[in-house]
Amino acid sequence: MLSEIKGLSVEQIGGVKLHISAVHRFGTDAFLLADFAAPRHKDTVCDLCSGCGIVAAVMYERFRPKSIEAVEIDREGYELMTLTAESSALENFKPVCGDLKDWRAERELDLITCNPPYKRDGAGIKSAGEVALGARHEVLCSFSDVCKAAARSLKYGGRLCVCNRPERLCDMMCDMRAAGIEPKRMRFVSKNSDSAPWLVLLEGRKGGSPFLQTEKNFYTQTADGGISPELAAVYGQG
Repeated sequence: MLSEIKGLSVEQIGGVKLHISAVHRFGTDAFLLADFAAPRHKDTVCDLCSGCGIVAAVMYERFRPKSIEAVEIDREGYELMTLTAESSALENFKPVCGDLKDWRAERELDLITCNPPYKRDGAGIKSAGEVALGARHEVLCSFSDVCKAAARSLKYGGRLCVCNRPERLCDMMCDMRAAGIEPKRMRFVSKNSDSAPWLVLLEGRKGGSPFLQTEKNFYTQTADGGISPELAAVYGQG
């Protein structure tokens, strides 16, 4: 019920009216992941751990792939995505309420994206609230679960694009390989050249051969602390 969604509001993402709430919001990492994944027009795409649907919405607006499915376990997140799809008249955009551990696409996909929980269960101070806890800690799914779900539904050569904290990089690569997805492309994100990376973007290919391309660092700020031209372009301001 809409009356039960606290803090309901709308963010305009180009022509998409993205519905968000007090617990389902988004950050810069969502835009960076969508830009890194960069689906082609002919691609069939799914976003896992979709939350309010921000990654799927940005990919829809910027790249217009053939189809997008967005999977979220929390009912409120699913309802927000449904509102977004209906109010924006999105075509070939399918919100799904379900557990990715049980999910399988109806047909093999070209691309799967995921902005997963960053913290292992039992690591760090746990977030307040059930939804926030599930979004930030691996209590509902692990990164290994994400990779297994992707492996079930990607076509051979299909891509899995994810983001996470740099300290999780070894876990990410090991879990990808264990699921038959080979890490192929990586990019670190920092505020500037003097700061350590706060995010890593990683792409793997199902059935790919070992070879990892490391792209130049992405800087979000200019020398004077303003938004970098590259980040402005990711936001659609360039």
